[in-house]
Amino acid sequence: MTETDLLARITRLEVIEEIKQLKHRYFRSIDRRDSETLETLFMPDVEVDYEGGTYRWQLQGREALIKALHASFDPRSVACHTGHHPEITIDSPNRATGLWYLTDFMIKRDLKEITTGSALYTDTYAKDEGVWKIAKSTYKRIYEIVERYETEPPITYAYLATLA
Repeated sequence: MTETDLLARITRLEVIEEIKQLKHRYFRSIDRRDSETLETLFMPDVEVDYEGGTYRWQLQGREALIKALHASFDPRSVACHTGHHPEITIDSPNRATGLWYLTDFMIKRDLKEITTGSALYTDTYAKDEGVWKIAKSTYKRIYEIVERYETEPPITYAYLATLA
């Protein structure tokens, strides 16, 4: 292996790691309703199509997406979203694609609902002034369970509630 080959392989691994960290910041930021960080993660013209068993979000533009996320992750919600098993392909120096397995859990206290499930994300990433961002994000559910409850679960702490 030549030095040039080794450098190319290292660069590829660095890009993959940058994209992994980008997606992990996304999951952390939606669960924490961190609009400031979310603002840095998406291209201005981001496209989103999230399809669940009980909903479908089709949005165009960073502003619309962050507004929708901010409304969905409100102080009466409890959320946990994790991404696993990334399969990232570098398409060019400024474009990449990724496939992620989502596992999620959400309590909507106002609706008295608990949703659990999983989905497969398919993302397109683009470099913007040297920083990787999400240009397009879609998912389709693998499964979704929505349970209604009469008695609220014994939640002893809820981060989003502290933001009210």
